Amino acid sequence: QSWSRGMSYCLHSESHLDTGPIYVRENGKLHVVNQGAGSIQNVTPKARPFSLFSRSFSVELCMNREDDRARRQRTDHFIFTYTKEGNLRYSAKSLFSLVLGYISDNVDHIDSLIGFPEQIAEKLFSAAEARQKFTEPVTGLRALQKFTEAYGSLVLCSLCLRNRYLVISEKLEEIKSFRELTCLDLSCCKLGDEHELLEHLTKEALSSVKRLLLKDNSLSDAGVRRMTAPVRVLKKGLENLLVLDLSCNPKITDVGIGYLLSFKKLNCLDISGTGLKDVDAVIKRLQMKIGLVHSKVPLKEFDHSNCKTEGWAEQTVLQWEQAVMEAMKPQDNLRSRVATLHFYGKTHRIEEVVKCTLVEPETKASGNLQFYKENVQNCHLPLKKEVAGSHELKNNKKRALAEQETERTSKQKHLCLTVEDWDLLNTY
Repeated sequence: QSWSRGMSYCLHSESHLDTGPIYVRENGKLHVVNQGAGSIQNVTPKARPFSLFSRSFSVELCMNREDDRARRQRTDHFIFTYTKEGNLRYSAKSLFSLVLGYISDNVDHIDSLIGFPEQIAEKLFSAAEARQKFTEPVTGLRALQKFTEAYGSLVLCSLCLRNRYLVISEKLEEIKSFRELTCLDLSCCKLGDEHELLEHLTKEALSSVKRLLLKDNSLSDAGVRRMTAPVRVLKKGLENLLVLDLSCNPKITDVGIGYLLSFKKLNCLDISGTGLKDVDAVIKRLQMKIGLVHSKVPLKEFDHSNCKTEGWAEQTVLQWEQAVMEAMKPQDNLRSRVATLHFYGKTHRIEEVVKCTLVEPETKASGNLQFYKENVQNCHLPLKKEVAGSHELKNNKKRALAEQETERTSKQKHLCLTVEDWDLLNTY
């Protein structure tokens, strides 16, 4: 509109009586317009100096002149492209994309998304993720919680944090906000018994976890006792657990394995590389109590190939990891110090990412201690029927079930809890 006003100003203004010929470009061709008759002729223009517009004339595409500060913060509402002839063409964005961009810019101010259609919510999550809203320190956590409260497993159903202990330390609250996870891989993170994330595993938000991998995490019997206390006493927590990996934790002994007998739904268990004293007694106890059979060959459930991050927030976890890696890079102003250390012959400290190192000597000493249930079809085994001993195993199972039922009836009559168990239960 401003351009058309300027054109009419040049054509009809009395102060510009002799402006010379006016040229118009249309479809890639240049035409001359006669001012008097207004007709268009295909005439080759003469090279004569003249100015089409006055020096004070300007063209401006005005979206909002009232508030320039808001106009700078607002994203462009137009899509600019070029035609075949090289002319600039712009088209307005759809109302849906404009509203989506505005809400994603202010996603941390949303009150609630409960009951909102998940198809639109996924697009909103992707738009906010593209703007890296979930990587911000305070507002990112608040925005992520709105999605996890409303959509649960759609945001993230499987989370792989193998060897990502720095991501856990930096984004612990964000990780704790995920709900309804079915698979969680925390292998090689060296968390220890007192870590806050292990305590979070016993909460109701993660009662849906079916696959838990805690390989090489410096766990001991105290950590296993603390993790299994809600299941053993309150029948809550990790009651739906099917696959558990506690390998390469040498501080877990026969006492810690006894706490695992409360996982009645457990199908696969890996305790290789633990500090067991009587391996034969533990193998027999697991078979008699919860029906787990010792596998002669490694199981596919514990090769860590099936565990990966899946859900809307898959790229968000990658953004967290990239941010941590960027923070670990050496700064430019520190390179001179390293060069000085080289000059004076001092050995400088090299910061490297600690890789997952398996406890191979201890694993070889104890052997492959992986267990599975024979009657479960979902348990993918390399060899299915090699371990079965036909009639003898069937008779052992019947005896085990009979003994298990008698133990349950006797335990229900008098349930004895230690003082440590009561102190642990009072913390929940």
